[in-house]
Amino acid sequence: MSPPTPYAVRVAEDPADREACFAVRKEVFVVEQRVPEDLEYDEYDAGALHVLAVREDGVALGTGRLLSGEAAVGRTGGDLTVGSLGRLAVRKEARGLGVGVALVRGIEEAARELGLAAVDLHAQTSALGFYERLGYVGYGGEFYEAGIAHLAMRRSL
Repeated sequence: MSPPTPYAVRVAEDPADREACFAVRKEVFVVEQRVPEDLEYDEYDAGALHVLAVREDGVALGTGRLLSGEAAVGRTGGDLTVGSLGRLAVRKEARGLGVGVALVRGIEEAARELGLAAVDLHAQTSALGFYERLGYVGYGGEFYEAGIAHLAMRRSL
């Protein structure tokens, strides 16, 4: 068995990092899951906090974003103390290495630094167990986004 691939998680602050985030999302959501490209990228991307997981050699492995303030209100029931985690994507080759967990924890840390009390997300129903293991609790009923079944979940910070 080969050793795990070393990687780091960081806030995507420069244009190259943000482009890497969008490339991972395109690979996972648009190509793999067949989400229409016009639905994948939205007006919130410009103001969102994006997090990127990168291998030591610079290859992007995964990404996620955090919406806060007014940008998150529509997804958090109007509560300005709750952030919205979304667009969590890990490249197929990096799944099972802990990248998704590291991205979620990185987004939660960023939410704490912003003074948020909780994080909401819309989990694909196929990923419910992953988020439950990280302390997220589902609420409400199942709904569809981009033709994929989801459930709203929340974790207090």
